[in-house]
Amino acid sequence: MAKLHAFKEEEIQINEPSSLGDRAIDNLAFIRETMERSTSFTAVPGYGGMLMGATAIAAAYIAHTQALLMDSLVTWLAEAGLAFAIGLLAMWQKSKIAGQSLVSTPARKFALGFAPPMIVGFVITLGLWKHEEFYIMPPVCMLCYGAAVVCGGAFSVRVVPVMGWCFMALGAIAFALPISYGNLMMGASFGMLHIVFGLIIARRYGG
Repeated sequence: MAKLHAFKEEEIQINEPSSLGDRAIDNLAFIRETMERSTSFTAVPGYGGMLMGATAIAAAYIAHTQALLMDSLVTWLAEAGLAFAIGLLAMWQKSKIAGQSLVSTPARKFALGFAPPMIVGFVITLGLWKHEEFYIMPPVCMLCYGAAVVCGGAFSVRVVPVMGWCFMALGAIAFALPISYGNLMMGASFGMLHIVFGLIIARRYGG
């Protein structure tokens, strides 16, 4: 009996550290997952992105039907302002519903990653406008916006940087196509990509 009791005590002593170790690993995994979620900006709008895509397709159609190049540029400039307003409003609404502040650490990281490529794109566009290199603007806009989405998306859900890479791919293709395809490529990128990925975001990440 004494031997059996000693054997059971020894078995408990052997198994106990293993059990504690498993619990520690599980706790660390839970903490790591929680930290990853807390550092991700999840208020990227899905339905808002789809609306941005719809307005971009409308802008592409209007710009394509306009005879003067300057008129089409004004159309896209107006679309950029409208899309920015839609995106900001949709982001604010989604963050409010999700209880995530737009001045939180993940939101600031997203903004700090998103802003530099957008600023570069804005400055390059102004330079192209000054030198009347209007036909280079569409691929530049696609590439810079895609880079902004990739950089900002590093602090968001995984589908966001994927969308950015798609924008950059279409921008690279636009450089190889004739200049007459500018409005078509703008509609395909800022229109269709926003709709497709907006739908994915809306379904998987709550609007």
